[in-house]
Amino acid sequence: MIEIKNLMKMIPFLVMGMVVLNSCEGELDDLGSQLVEGNASEGVGDVFSLIAYNVDNDDAIRADASKLDSVRIGAFTEPVFGGQKVSYVTQIRLNTYNPDFGKNPVLDSVVLTLKPRYETATASATTNTTEDYTYPDGAVPAKKVVTTYPVSKYGNAKIGSSAAPLTILIHEVNDFLGATSDSLLSNKVVALNNNLLGSKAFDGNVNSVVITKDSDASELLNRAVSLRIPLEKTFFQDKIIAKQGNQVLKDAASFIRYFKGISISVEQNDGYLFSMAPNDAVITMYYKNDVTATDGTVTRTKAETTMNIGSGNVHLSQIKYSRTGDQYSNGVLKNAIKISDFNKTEDNNPLIVQTSNYADKLYLQGMGGASVGIRIPATTLLKLKELYKNNKIGIVSAKIRLYNDDVNWDNTYQKPMSLLVKERFSAGFLPDMTTLANTSYTLVKTSNLSTKNAYYDIGITASLKTLIEDEKYNPNDVNKDFIINVGSYLTDASTGLLLGQQYNNRAYTPYRIALKGTAISTNVGEKIDPKSEVAQLRLIYTKK
Repeated sequence: MIEIKNLMKMIPFLVMGMVVLNSCEGELDDLGSQLVEGNASEGVGDVFSLIAYNVDNDDAIRADASKLDSVRIGAFTEPVFGGQKVSYVTQIRLNTYNPDFGKNPVLDSVVLTLKPRYETATASATTNTTEDYTYPDGAVPAKKVVTTYPVSKYGNAKIGSSAAPLTILIHEVNDFLGATSDSLLSNKVVALNNNLLGSKAFDGNVNSVVITKDSDASELLNRAVSLRIPLEKTFFQDKIIAKQGNQVLKDAASFIRYFKGISISVEQNDGYLFSMAPNDAVITMYYKNDVTATDGTVTRTKAETTMNIGSGNVHLSQIKYSRTGDQYSNGVLKNAIKISDFNKTEDNNPLIVQTSNYADKLYLQGMGGASVGIRIPATTLLKLKELYKNNKIGIVSAKIRLYNDDVNWDNTYQKPMSLLVKERFSAGFLPDMTTLANTSYTLVKTSNLSTKNAYYDIGITASLKTLIEDEKYNPNDVNKDFIINVGSYLTDASTGLLLGQQYNNRAYTPYRIALKGTAISTNVGEKIDPKSEVAQLRLIYTKK
């Protein structure tokens, strides 16, 4: 009943806030200069500085199959966040157990097929047509059309004036990877067999191939856009084909302990990251066997079989970092709060943040990189609680604003387009995201992302109202902290609804950004100039 009453009290202000947000968006982003300078009776705009600090995630994140709708592969180095190298480790399963490869089966070739995400725009594609092509199987006169697309890249697509080279390496895994229900962190060490199963110099492009007969234009081959990597056929002849009838091929439990999986990595330490859906990958074995006709004639006949790398297997995104720069000490971000300390919940642990933890530079990175912690100072909350008690103020708009650090992060790398935000002692969404779920509320609004003047506004109106209107809440006893990460929330494919706070793409989003934090020389928690670019709380509230 109390919650319903509180919600009813909140509705008029929320409605007012939505009207203002929808009709005066530009003015609100400037904190409504008329409200500040004109001292309008209906509303007041204030800006307060915030406590901002970095949160060290130990460069690790849960990165098993339950978190990987997509995976990254590659390497990328830049001066602010250092080096990042990402490999993909996965189990393999036979498509059929106790397989029958026929009599005298011998492999012709083995191919690993990956389907990286690529630029689909027509202008990005190039087409090469060979009119006088001869299809090798039967020497059939044909036409071959190859359409090439650049892979979507994050990082250094070029090094100097040349395209960044990547050499893709395939190794056999020597460690049993466990069950799909196991939780695996991105920094897990997996032993590999040093012998290569395959490699490919990757030029950053993928292609489709269509081959048609000259005689009737019927298709001889239609291969979807993909990246095909040849594997060592001798290895698979001995490992799989020669084991026909052996117990190791008779069931999944035996097979994943016999052939434990593969690792897909790159040789280089700089270049770019590309992504693919793990369930699209497959290994195809092409072979010939003896087929005996009813008249006793024996013919060598083509056949093929696939091994499943997709769903049902353990997947692991293995991420390694090499941190450099003055902000790091032995690879660790200086003066950052450890995520283990941030996550302590016993007795509402106050998470002591010393002045030395205050950060004037914030380093926000996906895939296990640093998070940003934001605290609304007790002094600010106490002032607002006093205003609520004495003047009955109504919060119309409250947002955390964070500005791009235009000195440290002045480059062409794509900036994060969305953020994940959580209150420290909550496992769910911010109150705003649930209370205003059917309105035009947006958790994060961005501005100028294509420039060095970018900034992010995080809507916390309902969160702040709850704090200042709760008579039992004393900010001197329990601090209010938010944690911010790079990423987007995932939605249900059929309903479009958000799945939950823990369902997001943080494990494989490569974006990063340096932001402006707390100016140590200022009185943190005090009102500041609206034109200031430190981490700030921007308010619009009404007075009676």
